[in-house]
Amino acid sequence: MAGLPLPVRVFSTRRLSLRPADGPAVLAGAIIAVPVVSVLLAAVFVGGGEAWQHIRDTLMVPYLGGTLGTLAMAAFFMLAFAVPAAWLVTMHDFPGRPVFEWLLILPLAAPGYVLAYAWGDLMGVGGPLQSALRDLTGWSARDYWFPSMRSMPGLAFVLASGLYPYVYLTARTAFVSQSICALEAARSLGASPLRSFWSVVLPAARPAIAAGLALALMETAADYGAAEYLGVPTLTFGIVRAWKSFGEPAAAARLAVILLVLVVGLLLAERWSRGRAGSQQSSTRWRAVSRTKLGGFWGWGAALFCLVGFSIGFLVPVSRLVWRALEAREYVAPIGEALKNTLILAGAGAAFGFVLALVIALAGRGKGPGAAFARLTASSAYAIPGAVLALGALVVLGGLGLTLTGIVPVIALAWVYASRFTTTGAEPMVAALARAPASLGHAAESLGASPLRRAREVDLPIALSGASAGALILFVECLKELPATLMLRPFSWDTLAVRANAYATDERLAAAALPALLITVAGLIPVILLSWRLSHSRPGEHTHE
Repeated sequence: MAGLPLPVRVFSTRRLSLRPADGPAVLAGAIIAVPVVSVLLAAVFVGGGEAWQHIRDTLMVPYLGGTLGTLAMAAFFMLAFAVPAAWLVTMHDFPGRPVFEWLLILPLAAPGYVLAYAWGDLMGVGGPLQSALRDLTGWSARDYWFPSMRSMPGLAFVLASGLYPYVYLTARTAFVSQSICALEAARSLGASPLRSFWSVVLPAARPAIAAGLALALMETAADYGAAEYLGVPTLTFGIVRAWKSFGEPAAAARLAVILLVLVVGLLLAERWSRGRAGSQQSSTRWRAVSRTKLGGFWGWGAALFCLVGFSIGFLVPVSRLVWRALEAREYVAPIGEALKNTLILAGAGAAFGFVLALVIALAGRGKGPGAAFARLTASSAYAIPGAVLALGALVVLGGLGLTLTGIVPVIALAWVYASRFTTTGAEPMVAALARAPASLGHAAESLGASPLRRAREVDLPIALSGASAGALILFVECLKELPATLMLRPFSWDTLAVRANAYATDERLAAAALPALLITVAGLIPVILLSWRLSHSRPGEHTHE
C-alpha cells in the first residue's frame, strides 16, 4: 500500500462514508469529470457514420503513427539532454552554473505552438539559415539537403525543446535528495564519476525521471498547434479536424477515446513512478551537496552543453519572434482586440477554476473520500488534452439543445478551462493548508466552532495564503490553451493564441510573432516564481576540487 497514491489508499482502506464537507467536493469533482464522461458515452452509444469509416480506413494509421512516433522521439531528445544537464548542475561546479540552474527552466514559458512558429520560420526554405547558405554557396534550394521541421522528427524536436524542463526538474530533485553516502562509497572504491553516475545515481533517480518524462509526454500527446503548423498527423490533430472539417462529434469522440487510453497509460506510469520515488529514503537527506569543480575544457564544455539546451528551447526561438515582431508594427491594433478577448476568457476560466480549487483544498482538510475523489479527478483531468474536454463540452451542449451563440461559448470555455486546470490552482492552497499546524483546527473545534465556521475563520485564511500563486498559474494556463479555444470560442472572438495560430497557418509569421511573444511573456511569470522557490527551498551547498 505504501507505493499507492493517496486517493487510492483512502478508498482502499476506509469505509466510504461521506461527511457533510464532502458534498461540495464531490460536486466539484463531478463538474470536472462531466466532459470526459460525455466523450466516453458519445463514443460508445453514438454511431460514427461515414466520417468515422473514412478516418478508420485511411487516417487511423497516420494518426497513431504520428502520435506514437512523436512521443518516442521526443522522449529520446528530452532524456538525452535533461538528465545530463540536471546531473551537471546538481553535482558539479562550472562557469555559469548558478545562472543555468534557473535558465534551463525558462522553456516552460513558451507553448509548443509558439516554438513551432519560430523554428519553422528559422529553418524554412525562406528562413535566414537557408537563405544565408544559398547566398554563401550560390546553390539553389534543390542543390542541398537541409533538415525539415515539417516532419515527425521536427515536431518531436520542437516539443522536446520546450518540455524537457519537466524531466530536468524531477531529475535534479532526485539527485539533490539522494543518499550522498552511497555515492561517496562508490568513489572511495575507485569508481570514476561516470561509472558512479551509471551504477549508483541513475538507478536511484530512475523513478523520478520516469515521472517527469511521463508528464512531458502527456503534454506532447495533448499538443495541437505545433502538430497542425508542422503538418504532422496526430490524434489530437485528428480530433479537432473531425469536428471542424467533418462536423462529426461521434467520430471525434472515438478518436478521443483512443487518445484517452494513451494518456491514462502515461498517467498511471507517472503515478507509479512518483510512488516509487516517494518511498525512497535517504540517510543524508538534508546534507549539503558536495559539488565537484570542473575546470578548463570540462568546465567550459559543461557550460556550452547547458547553453545549447537553453538556446534551443528559449533563447533562439524567442529572439526570432522578437525580430519578426519588430517587422510587424502595423498589426498592433488588431492584437489589442485579441488581448481583450484573451483577458475576458482566461479571466472567466481562472475565476471558475479558482472556486473549484478552493472547494477542493478546503474539503481536503477533512481527508474524507469526497475530497480524495475531487483531487483525483482534478489531477487526472489536467493530463487530458484540451481538445478532448472541449469535445465533451460540445457533446453536453448538443444534448441540451444549446448552440455556441450568446453567452454559451464563454460559459463552455470557462468550464473546460476549469476542468483541465483546476488542479494547478488547488495544489498551492493544499500545500499552504498542509504547512499549517493541525492544532489550529483542533482548537477551533474544542471551542465549539461548527465545521462551517472553522472553514470560514481558520482554514479559508490559511488556504488563501497560497491562492495568489494558484490563481496566477490558472490564468496563464487558460491564456495559453489553443485547441479548446479554437473549438468553443464565441464567433469572431479571436484570442492571442487563436490569432497567432491563424497568422501562422497563413504563413504570416511576422504578424504571428507579437501575440506569440505576449503569450510567452505571460508564461514567464509563473516560471520565474517556480525558479525562485526552487532556489530558496534546498539545503546549503559547497564545492570541492
